[in-house]
Amino acid sequence: LHEEVDKIYLNESELVRMYNLQLANNKRLERVRDLFLIGCYTALRFSDYVNIQTDNLYTNDSGDFLKINTQKNSHTVVIPKHWIVREILGKYNNVLPENISNQKMNDYLKEIGEMAEIKELVGISKLKGGLRTTVTLPKYKLISTHTARRSGATNMFLAGIPAISIMKITGHRTERAFMRYIQMTNEDNANKLQEHPFFKDNRQAALKVVS
Repeated sequence: LHEEVDKIYLNESELVRMYNLQLANNKRLERVRDLFLIGCYTALRFSDYVNIQTDNLYTNDSGDFLKINTQKNSHTVVIPKHWIVREILGKYNNVLPENISNQKMNDYLKEIGEMAEIKELVGISKLKGGLRTTVTLPKYKLISTHTARRSGATNMFLAGIPAISIMKITGHRTERAFMRYIQMTNEDNANKLQEHPFFKDNRQAALKVVS
C-alpha cells in the first residue's frame, strides 16, 4: 500500500510504460495518450497542452522549444522539448490531433492507465464533514488530465531541475506555493537524498581532510 496522498502523479517508469503501449489500432486511445504525455513532459495546463499549434514550436542554437502564451494568466512560457514530446509531435507532423472534452479524456485516461498496468494501490486522504477518511484505489483510477501537470512538475523537480526554473513554466509565484503542488512521497524524497554526497561513502575524502 502506498502512503496516503492528496493528489497523484505518474513517475517516469509509469509514463514510459504508457508511451510504449501499442495503440495504433485504437486511434481514440492513442490520441488521448499522446496529448496527455505532452502535458506530462511540459507541465502545462490541460487548456494549453491540448492546443499546441505549429506557431508554438521553434528552434534556436540551443535546441528545440515550445513557446506558449498560457490561457489562464497570459504568461509566456518557453519549454525545451523532451524527446517524447519531439517524437509525438513528429508522428503528427507537428499538428496535434483535435482535442476532446476534459471529461471524456479523463475516462479514457483511466482505461489507458489500466492497460499500462499502473495498478499500485494508493490511499487517497479526503476531508468530508470535518472527518478525514482514506479511500484505497488502484492508481489508474485516479488519473485525470490535471495529473499531467503535476507529473511534469514533480518529475522535473525529482530530476534535479531547480524549483525556480520549473516555476517559470508552471507560473507559481512563490516557492512555498510550488512545493505544495509537488507530489513527492517520502520514498521519492529518500531516493533523491540517496544521491546527495552527504549519504555517500566519503571515508577517503574525510581521511584526507583529517590528515
